[in-house]
Amino acid sequence: AVIVHKGMYYLYYMGTSYGQPLQPGEAYTPNWWRCRNTQRIGVAVSKRPDGEWTRYDKPVLDVSSDSTAWDALLVSNPAPAVYKDSVVLVYKQVSKSAELRGGKVTFGVAFAASPQGPFTKHPNRIFEPASGTKEWMVAEDPFVWYHKNTFYAIVRDVTGSFSGEAGALAGLYSHNAMQWLPMPAPKVIGYHFMWQGGLPSASKLERPWLLFEKGKPQYLYGATRADVQQTNSFNVAIPLQQNQ
Repeated sequence: AVIVHKGMYYLYYMGTSYGQPLQPGEAYTPNWWRCRNTQRIGVAVSKRPDGEWTRYDKPVLDVSSDSTAWDALLVSNPAPAVYKDSVVLVYKQVSKSAELRGGKVTFGVAFAASPQGPFTKHPNRIFEPASGTKEWMVAEDPFVWYHKNTFYAIVRDVTGSFSGEAGALAGLYSHNAMQWLPMPAPKVIGYHFMWQGGLPSASKLERPWLLFEKGKPQYLYGATRADVQQTNSFNVAIPLQQNQ
């Protein structure tokens, strides 16, 4: 995820420190989980989007030292936004447990005066349904932006807790980035979308992203796959209808 702040470009990314190679077909094996559990969030800085980029030796956001914290095992999937000359960073977090994969997958938020940190973490989880949940994960892949004193987010609604449809994209809003509510019409797009010509998609959209032009969202981007076997995956761009 990239933000522009005071003429500089900041690229937030997730990386691992796992020292062994992973082979094709190793997804969700013990080695895969061990690699995933070393995920941390870094930031690289450049004057231009085509580089060169300066990358730092340490994560801009690391796990908490408290072994009982919601983000004690890993932090990943950074979603930054600039607001009032400061930066908010929404991120995926996993707690420790007796299982190799760790505990629940939830989301946290942190704040900083500079895109390079240091970030101060809010102690509570965000993107939680008001009724609570026992699910392992309810939201994923947030895209976050700030507009007229309000934070907005598009997330993958894993269990349908916000939009009513599992796998759809849901819209949320917040006035402080710490307490979030579903938008009045929360479903951004359903699990299936229609290709030009009327054919339904084989799968859902993931990793949502909005392209803004002159302050208005013009396209919704997302990753999808051509078939359920995942033989081919790619990004799509969906034009948005503008309200007059």
